[in-house]
Amino acid sequence: MDTHMNDAKKIMIGIAGTDLVFRNHDPETETPTGGKIAKLAGFAEGQHPFILQWMNDGDFEGLRAQEEADLRKGAKFIVAQADSSNRILIDGNELDWPADEISGDALRKLGRIPDGKLIYLERQDEPDLLVGNEDTIKIRKNGIEEFRSREPKTWELNVQGVTVMSATPTISVVDALTRAGFDPNVWIIVLRVQGQPKRQLEVGDTIDLATPGIEKVRLTAKDVNNGEARSAPRQDFALLEVDEEYLDSLGLVWETRVEGKFRWLIVHGYAVPQGYTVSSTTLALHLPASYPEAQIDMFYVNPPLQLTSGGAIAATDSSQAIAGTSFQRWSRHRGAGSVWNPLKDNVITHLALVESAVAKEVGQ
Repeated sequence: MDTHMNDAKKIMIGIAGTDLVFRNHDPETETPTGGKIAKLAGFAEGQHPFILQWMNDGDFEGLRAQEEADLRKGAKFIVAQADSSNRILIDGNELDWPADEISGDALRKLGRIPDGKLIYLERQDEPDLLVGNEDTIKIRKNGIEEFRSREPKTWELNVQGVTVMSATPTISVVDALTRAGFDPNVWIIVLRVQGQPKRQLEVGDTIDLATPGIEKVRLTAKDVNNGEARSAPRQDFALLEVDEEYLDSLGLVWETRVEGKFRWLIVHGYAVPQGYTVSSTTLALHLPASYPEAQIDMFYVNPPLQLTSGGAIAATDSSQAIAGTSFQRWSRHRGAGSVWNPLKDNVITHLALVESAVAKEVGQ
């Protein structure tokens, strides 16, 4: 839209309300007063709207009724009925805004902010608020609302070894798995956050990528069999309630077996990261009769874990027969800095050791 066309007869100016939809008007003079501009905007005598001249350099200046505007400095005007104005800052530029609220679209236009940049409302005691073009922000009284434009941030999420990039700080489970190449309907989906218990996700959930310590999404097949119905998991002995609740919360299929003097916890379909020749294995833990006073040590897997690179894995040469099947033994032990504490340690903490040991061999 041409807002300033000089010819022999006519000079056009643009006038808008707080919606910033500008319409052309002929002021019939090169130096219209604020009152003249208000009249062109549809205000009657006796009304005293708030008048802003939008300068060519991006600044704004208030215009009184009898004050003349220099159209060489800017031919766009914002005219609105307002008892008072509210102070806002857009990228450090101060503006008296004649309304109690402002839209993200208006902020972008007023600040001449490119579409590729994000707009945030800066806040003191909570995270800054991302303002979308369609959002409306209520401007607080007796203060200054400060808005800043920023380059967009990219968030990453590890989905079973596949890195998914997101331009927004949240992503749906369906979107994350689909973009990583997985069908979200056939997996047990577990979110891992450092320092927190693993949490099973549902297909309809949303993941907050800004969560401190967020690590990865791990997938376990919901059902893997040869077409026959799976028998009910065997329960030769009960686990601690906290252990059972944890395993069930992850959606894992597990059972307990007693063979002679050995008590085994067996976890089926235990997912392993990329870098191994299999994507999952059956995991077995030996739980001493006096567990949790006595520690869980090492772990056992079948099929054995072998690196796709062909490299050897230290301390995995021995095997152990469990339920008539040979399991590969991983001799991984707690060091002096992580001595077993029966008041704190259990299956949950030992599984963290297992996951760390398995991930370490493939550089994760």
